[in-house]
Amino acid sequence: MTETARADDAGSIAADVIPGIGTALAGITMVAMLVPVRRGVDDPIVWAGAAFAVAAVLAFLARRHADVGRRVIAPIAAVSSVAVVLLAGYALNQGVMASTALPAVPVSIPIVFVAFLTAGLTAGISVADYYDIGLAGLKRRSNQTLSLSIVGLAGLLAPLFVGAILYLLALPFIETLPEIERVVAEQLINQVGVIVGTALVVGAFLRTTDRDLSYIDVRWPTLRELGWIVGGVIVLFGTLYAISLLMQSTGVESAEHATTQDAAETPELMLLLAPIAILVIGPFEELLYRNVIQKSLYETFSRFGAVAVSSVIFAGVHALAYATAGLGAVIASLGTVFGLSIVLGVIYERTDNLVIPALVHGVYNALTFANLYFIYS
Repeated sequence: MTETARADDAGSIAADVIPGIGTALAGITMVAMLVPVRRGVDDPIVWAGAAFAVAAVLAFLARRHADVGRRVIAPIAAVSSVAVVLLAGYALNQGVMASTALPAVPVSIPIVFVAFLTAGLTAGISVADYYDIGLAGLKRRSNQTLSLSIVGLAGLLAPLFVGAILYLLALPFIETLPEIERVVAEQLINQVGVIVGTALVVGAFLRTTDRDLSYIDVRWPTLRELGWIVGGVIVLFGTLYAISLLMQSTGVESAEHATTQDAAETPELMLLLAPIAILVIGPFEELLYRNVIQKSLYETFSRFGAVAVSSVIFAGVHALAYATAGLGAVIASLGTVFGLSIVLGVIYERTDNLVIPALVHGVYNALTFANLYFIYS
């Protein structure tokens, strides 16, 4: 965090404004978690979520009116809110939605999902309160998170747009190919779209923020950093195993990645995707989400805060890839992506070398694709 950011945070507003925001968000969370309770849902998970939501409300009220220090109250509010996120996510995964129709609109919203979102925001406010971040600092962090989320979304859409254009241009040729060769050609076009689209987004970011290519942290790995690559791949698979084991033991269902469906239909495609993972997917995703988004967040967040926020953005933009099942299953899968992204973010934060997380990410994906080939071939 810069000295200017710290100075702007100090004394910017009255001490009770941030707790007031936290109280409002926690109150919305509490009401949302109580909706299924009032509808007769007899699920201990829902009841526990409602209880933790009440605890967060009481913590913020104590912070505002009982003159209890932020160093005591903020951790209670944060832990309670994170508990609501986990319990609401689990309830959604088990099909507890408490959907409510909107007035005059033919759309219904799952109220438990509202609790999931607002509890996450409440946890963030709790952290801000703990570190005595004022309204100016909170606004600056929120604005930067929003703008970099747009960058992340652009990094998702631009490759799709470029790939679609290239596909239309190549369509007369593609239509003459046999089925397997057509699938390979389409995949290659998609990857060219990733390269060009991501490069355009990163280039636009550098230009609009008055930065040049020196902002990109690329250098030959040292011997120590080679150890980070090996250890990073092992930790990634270990993290995936731990999360998968936890989900299985608690009965949580996750959504399949669209690539898994592709592997079931065309296993040979995985042999193509394995090297592509190392040459394209790992490097270009890490370029955008680590070297651009995470590094930019260093300006206003702590280093670990930047890792966490960039991982939320990284998980969020992967929602489309997991949109193969219901909302609860998608949330579970995105939770896994978030956990893996934390590992990649820490590796980049420790090394400040894009090559390291790019290789870790690429090798991890390549081994995953190879495994899918052996499963479905």
